[in-house]
Amino acid sequence: METRTLALEGPEPDTVELCARVRTLCRDGPDAVVCDVRAVAAPTLATVQALARAALTARRLGIPLRVTGAGPALRALLHLVGLVELLGEPEEREPPGGVEEGVEPDDLAL
Repeated sequence: METRTLALEGPEPDTVELCARVRTLCRDGPDAVVCDVRAVAAPTLATVQALARAALTARRLGIPLRVTGAGPALRALLHLVGLVELLGEPEEREPPGGVEEGVEPDDLAL
């Protein structure tokens, strides 16, 4: 299993350059690409946008992209915009509407 890693630095990365780096890393068909974001001290929505575009670029090439080293601020931003899957964590969602809990025959009505 081959995983390739790239590092992201600064709060406002160059999205075009980042996506070009992802395309280069995906060229020979690795199993995954990991983006290390430890150096991003003060992430912004531009950081999130760059990561989202990089993930989309990798996905279009059939390669998953995962983010590692995210600090609390970046983790919160990724959760806020619904990109928690980039962290490799399951997204917490509300149960679908109209779904009721099972009732046992001997349960008392409230």
